[in-house]
Amino acid sequence: MANKKRNNYSTHSDTVDRLVNADKKDYGKDAKLNDPGKKYRSGFFDRIPAPVKALFIKFWFYGAVCFFIFWGLSIVNSLDAWVIMSIVIGFVNDILVNNILRFIEIIPGENAKWMMFTKKKYWTLPANVLYAFIIFYCVRTFYVFINLLGEPIGLYIGVEPILFGVFFTLFDLLFIGIKKLIKTIIKDAQDKVNKQ
Repeated sequence: MANKKRNNYSTHSDTVDRLVNADKKDYGKDAKLNDPGKKYRSGFFDRIPAPVKALFIKFWFYGAVCFFIFWGLSIVNSLDAWVIMSIVIGFVNDILVNNILRFIEIIPGENAKWMMFTKKKYWTLPANVLYAFIIFYCVRTFYVFINLLGEPIGLYIGVEPILFGVFFTLFDLLFIGIKKLIKTIIKDAQDKVNKQ
């Protein structure tokens, strides 16, 4: 009776396919639970929820711009402040904030919900500067409104980094929320048209 030779070199195509496509794998809704790199990232920073990190990064950079530019240059003219701060915040948003948010995400696109312009393109820099003009105008108007309300009782709030960072972040989130709402309305309308 002849013994069958065992083939130790047979290929396992499913295993090879899994290895080849390892970086393309979609982990689904439970991506954080199935994250293969989790064991290599076990620091304190990774235990902080993504929304907290995103909000803190935005708040910190907006406050830092206020500290270094508004206070550092001692800008008195409000129009000069509006122009200079908007340009600087637009650059900081495009070059630093959005890139840091992309860098710290575990799942690609996870932090896109915290950005007005989610893709990095050649036009996002001027778009972020224009976007900063709008937000800075809203923040400036909000300061004026608060000080008008507080005038009868002698309450005056000056521009300082912490409150400026909070206000700028809140208006930023408001506009991002409006953008998401408009996209949802358009998507729902398209779905209704497609169903008919």
